[in-house]
Formats: sequence, structure tokens, C-alpha cells
Amino acid sequence: MACITPLSQSQPLYENTPFTVLKKSKNQVCAIPFSRITQSSNLCEFGVVKKPKNQFLEIPFSRITQSSNLCVKKSRMVLVSATTTAEKSSKRYPGEAKGFVEEMRFVAMKLHTKDQAKEGEKEVEGQPLAKWEPTVEGYLKFLVDSKLVYDTLEKIVEKAPFPEYAEFRNTGLERSAVLAKDLEWFRQQGHAIPEPSTPGVSYAHYLEELSEKDPQAFICHFYNTYFAHSAGGRMIGRKVAEKILDKKELEFYKWDGDLSQLLQNVRDKLNKVAENWTREEKNHCLEETEKSFKFSGAILRLIFS
Repeated sequence: MACITPLSQSQPLYENTPFTVLKKSKNQVCAIPFSRITQSSNLCEFGVVKKPKNQFLEIPFSRITQSSNLCVKKSRMVLVSATTTAEKSSKRYPGEAKGFVEEMRFVAMKLHTKDQAKEGEKEVEGQPLAKWEPTVEGYLKFLVDSKLVYDTLEKIVEKAPFPEYAEFRNTGLERSAVLAKDLEWFRQQGHAIPEPSTPGVSYAHYLEELSEKDPQAFICHFYNTYFAHSAGGRMIGRKVAEKILDKKELEFYKWDGDLSQLLQNVRDKLNKVAENWTREEKNHCLEETEKSFKFSGAILRLIFS
């Protein structure tokens, strides 16, 4: 919006013109209500041929001279900051004021089902999550495929084909090593550990390709994978443990240090990286959210296979 400053609050720059000019700047205009302009004013001098009702006459300071013939009924004028058409029409994205991570969170929450989050907008397909019955075999498939995805993410960040990926090394959110411990525990209990299945293999392959050519889209998957596990993922883990693991808490759901602080540190890094993106690049990142949900959802459903 334009910033309007009463003339009386500042010293005039030109005092001998038929009107008073507050400040001269190439990015500002002098705005005068049409209701205060007299019939004798030579508006043509400023390219104005018609006086619309209830509007300001905005004159670039670059066109104002000492000889300008513009008679104003009263000396009360306002100064407005000139804005481009694009700036006037630009919209504020949900969460934008708090940083780009809040924009990603807002989009992600909308893609939850209504039984998963109060902000969710997706209709529940099939049985609600609370009524699903997990199996040990299915849960092992989920853990194996999850480990493959985290292995891939952590290797990409370590390799850093784009420099900004290096910001996300050693965040404390890494899950590959703890998943290895959990799978070893299952092995010791006499369970056969399966090979990665199609959902995990497909997602890992997609992440590898994406990371080499599309950093904004890759960051979207990075954010949703780690942050979803720290929230809804933990809730699912507790429910599964209650039903098939005698309430055992796996290492997958434990973090060294204060999880809320670890998450905040990564939020700060994500916001910092996104500061260098254009609005189009940010939107491209947000648009990738639905795809990340489809990949992760396919892996999640393995629990109940």
C-alpha cells in the first residue's frame, strides 16, 4: 500500500510554487485530491485530461517545476510512495510473514486428511488411520523402505550437488543410523528383514534425480520427510508399538537433544536458504508438496500390508 504523509509533518522543498512539495524523489509522487483542485489549474501540463471523482491526482516529482500552474484550494496535500502495478497487485501468501517454512507448513497441513489434522482438507479414503491394523511384516517393510529414503537424503546432503544442501548436514534429525539399529533389533528377535520394495525404491530414485537438477523441489521433500516424521510419524509409531510391539519404543522415534530446538534450527536454515529464491522458485517448491505426500503415503501404507 502507498505510504501517505500529511504535508504539515515535514518541511516543504519548494515554497514558491502554487502548491507545496514535501520531498523530491524519483520514486515518489505528489498526490492531490481532485476535490481541492481549482478550475483554473492547468492539468494538461501533467498529462491529465479528466478529473475522476474521489481520486487523487498523482504527479511524479520529476515533472514538477517552479513554473507549474497548479492551483490548489487549500495547502493540505499528501505524499504517497509510487508503486508499480505488479507491487499493487502482489498478494501475501499464507504464512509468508513468518518465513518460508511457515508457507511450506501451511500447504502441507492442507494436504492432510481431516482425521489427521484440524487444518486438513483432504477427504479420508478407505478406513480412518485409527482403524487400520498393522502387521509386523508390513511394519518391517515400512522401516526398510524408510531407511532407504533417509539413506538417500543424507547421502545427497553430504554430497551437496547444490551448495545450499550443505546447510542441512548434521542437523540432529538424521534417521538412517537409528533405523539400522531398529532393524538389527528385529533381526535378533528372529524376524527376516526384507529387501526394499517398490515404494521406497521409486522414491529414492526420484530424490536422486531431483537433487541434481531442481534444488527447490528437493528441499520440499527434505522438509516434509523430516518434519512429518517428527510430528505425525511419532504418533503413528506409538500406535503401532501399542498394537504389535508391546509398547516398545524404537530408536526411530528418539532424538539426541531437545527435538523442538533441533527442528527450530533446521527451520532457521530453511528460511535462510529460501531468502535467496524468487517468488516463482518458492511457489515451485510449494507445488512439489503434493508429490512428496504421494511418495511418503505409499511407504506408510506398507505398515498395513
